[in-house]
Amino acid sequence: MADPSSYRPRPGEIPDTPGVYRFRDEHRRVIYVGKAKSLRQRLANYFQDLANLHPRTRTMVTTAASVEWTVVSTEVEALQLEYSWIKEYDPRFNVKYRDDKSYPYLAVTMNEQFPRVQVMRGHKKKGVRYFGPYAHAWAIRDTVDLLLRVFPVRTCSAGVFKNAARTGRPCLLGYIGKCSAPCVGRITPEEHRDLAEEFCDFMAGRTGTYLRRLEKQMMAAAEEMEYERAGRLRDDIEALKKAMEKNAVVLADATDADLIAVAEDELEAAVQIFHVRGGRVRGQRGWVTDKVEEVSTGALVEHALQQLYGEETGDAVPKEVLVPALPEPVEPVQDWLTGRRGANVSLRIPQRGDKKALMETVQRNAQQALVLHKTKRASDLTTRSRALEEIAEALDLDSAPLRIECYDISHLQGDDVVASMVVFEDGLQRKSEYRRFQIKGFAGQDDARSMHEVITRRFKRYLAEKERTGEWTDGADGSAIEGAVTGSDGSAGEGAVAGPGADGALTGTDVITDSLKDDDGRPRKFAYPPQLVVVDGGRPQVAAARRALDELGIDDIAVCGLAKRLEEVWVPGEDDPVVLPRTSEGLYLLQRVRDEAHRFAITYQRAKRAKRFRAGPLDDVPGLGETRKQALVKHFGSVKKLRSATIEQIQEVPGIGRKTAETIAVALAQAAPAAPAVNTATGEIIEDEEPDTTAGSSGEPVTAGAPDERRGQET
Repeated sequence: MADPSSYRPRPGEIPDTPGVYRFRDEHRRVIYVGKAKSLRQRLANYFQDLANLHPRTRTMVTTAASVEWTVVSTEVEALQLEYSWIKEYDPRFNVKYRDDKSYPYLAVTMNEQFPRVQVMRGHKKKGVRYFGPYAHAWAIRDTVDLLLRVFPVRTCSAGVFKNAARTGRPCLLGYIGKCSAPCVGRITPEEHRDLAEEFCDFMAGRTGTYLRRLEKQMMAAAEEMEYERAGRLRDDIEALKKAMEKNAVVLADATDADLIAVAEDELEAAVQIFHVRGGRVRGQRGWVTDKVEEVSTGALVEHALQQLYGEETGDAVPKEVLVPALPEPVEPVQDWLTGRRGANVSLRIPQRGDKKALMETVQRNAQQALVLHKTKRASDLTTRSRALEEIAEALDLDSAPLRIECYDISHLQGDDVVASMVVFEDGLQRKSEYRRFQIKGFAGQDDARSMHEVITRRFKRYLAEKERTGEWTDGADGSAIEGAVTGSDGSAGEGAVAGPGADGALTGTDVITDSLKDDDGRPRKFAYPPQLVVVDGGRPQVAAARRALDELGIDDIAVCGLAKRLEEVWVPGEDDPVVLPRTSEGLYLLQRVRDEAHRFAITYQRAKRAKRFRAGPLDDVPGLGETRKQALVKHFGSVKKLRSATIEQIQEVPGIGRKTAETIAVALAQAAPAAPAVNTATGEIIEDEEPDTTAGSSGEPVTAGAPDERRGQET
């Protein structure tokens, strides 16, 4: 625990101007980001008597080890920079809205030749019309099912559409009248686009004109005694009215507005948002947040606005935003919203009438959400706390292991040996810090030796970070980090979760370069130590992990192993395991950690093995990337024809120079020709073409003698 006075800026250092400030912990990780109209006045509040601070603020300032700030010109710039840094650094003490899942939207892809109606989540795409968000995807599908009777717009995927166009037969919706079947030419692209435009107009709230037009057509058809057509129009009108009833009018004058309500107590706050478009409630969403410090309702509203509109532009930001309390000051926030929309946005508190009545409904929803969340959270927090305490007691730790790392080795009969590292913080998964490794120090199957290599490589990186950032312990001479980039036997260092290596993972050199150049608080790979290392295995694996840490001079990290057979917990140097009760929450948490490590390892091992099976002779050509490999195969039609080509013919492929062509020719000449391909349906040997394994095709022919993946057992 740090003393805030140890890093308090000297008097006069902090400017009396708008800006954004960051608190960092001892590992230089950003733990809190805030903005202020006056940096001097705001930061002074953090360095007062600890007894006067809010409990969570007190925890934050005692966890921090430094503070820094950036001066900006206006409060609007401060608001924008604060939002950017919160998204970038993900500070642990900032207001975070949990349960902020991706809400579904009804989307119409107007950027395609034949627009498609579908459910979409995630980031919004250019040229797509969105309606919502909705609370549930089934609500969208229910609405679309009603509207397709009147607006038979395409809803199928690109694959289904192309297949129907190829065969000349529409899908089932085309036969039952819920699709105009543009795939088979029943309607022109222009007519289908007009149909999609009418669908969008109806969803946007312009319903009255269209209904009146249908009613006139129905009456005209009845007068002309076209009763079947009149009946269909009648049914269409009923379907539209039924769809409209699902979204009753709550605000007059086709109002576009978002209503935000907040329910809070001393520790948490729940935020509820109703999206009103065209006077109708089109969607609802909600968040829950921890109150890190004493924040007003207006400040919570400001954070909600950042979360809601930080990635939105144009019409996604409504003309009117109704809130229970205004941020202080309100002008920068309102200017920021106006900038996001590109037009004036009204941010205000409803005082009377329908809007105030609807705000009361939103407020009741927020209150119910907070009560429901606290009911679930109490049980969850209690369980996790008890699990960590049980683990600490069973392993005789000084404190609860707030950060746990678990390692597992996976291979198939000694081939493609890989390892995984998963991280749990406060009993919850921290997927952004998962890592995976290739075992390169030796060949064959030896789980204990593999575990020793992985632990050594991971904690060499940790020691390298400590030395680089000046956190090296007394008496260390730096010798322990020799070989941080490569293993003691010259093998490459760690592989990261994703990257450009030959097998999809970064090499140690790549990871070192990426992480050591980071000086601004972004998460550095392998930079933060755990309180507990868990290995998947028994006494041999535990002993190997402990020996690796001892060789590096690390004695403040506990180690244990969880054996699968009897779920026994092994600790280094003990002849007998620690047996936790089957009903123990601590054992359950260790099992979750172990199973997650096993899942992550075996997923990587299978992907690595599958890629090896798909490998072709061009993969051995140094410096030849995937794009140029595909260009070569496309140009010649097959690897067999490429093998018989001259250097001059290879040079005809765009991007292939003389030197590269010579390298390709030599590599293909040295590689043994692939076995003949076999058509699995007929048994016929296909000798004309060599199977294109380089491009990763998955057609019917397969090479003879391919390994049987069902043999052996994955570990």
